Amino acid sequence: MTSPDPRPLHLDLARDRALTIEWDDGVAHSLPIATLRRYSPSADQRELRAEMARNPLTVLPSGGGSSGPLRAESMEAVGHYALRIRFSDGHDTGIYTWRYLRELGEQHGKPPEKR
Repeated sequence: MTSPDPRPLHLDLARDRALTIEWDDGVAHSLPIATLRRYSPSADQRELRAEMARNPLTVLPSGGGSSGPLRAESMEAVGHYALRIRFSDGHDTGIYTWRYLRELGEQHGKPPEKR
C-alpha cells in the first residue's frame, strides 16, 4: 500500500519572490515566481513546453511585459487539493495540485529563506 500524498501545512506567498510550502512530512520548498509561471499546468503552457522541446528556437512570451517584473498577484484554494495563482501578466488558468507543487519543489525548488 502506498502512502498518501504529502499535504501542505503552511503556504507563504512573497508576491515578488517565491511561494514557500511546508509539507506535513517535514519537507519545505521555495518555488520562485518565475518557475511557477514557466511550469504552469495550464493547457497553453503545456503546449508551449512541448513546442520548446520540439524546437529550441521557439519564441517565448515576454514574461512581465511593460508592467514590470513578473509577480504573483494572488493565490486561492481550489477545493482541498490545489491552488490557482494569478500572475501580473494576466495568466491565471493553471491549477497547481498539491502533487504537482511537490514535484515542482523536488525538481526546481530551493530551500526556504531564513527570516
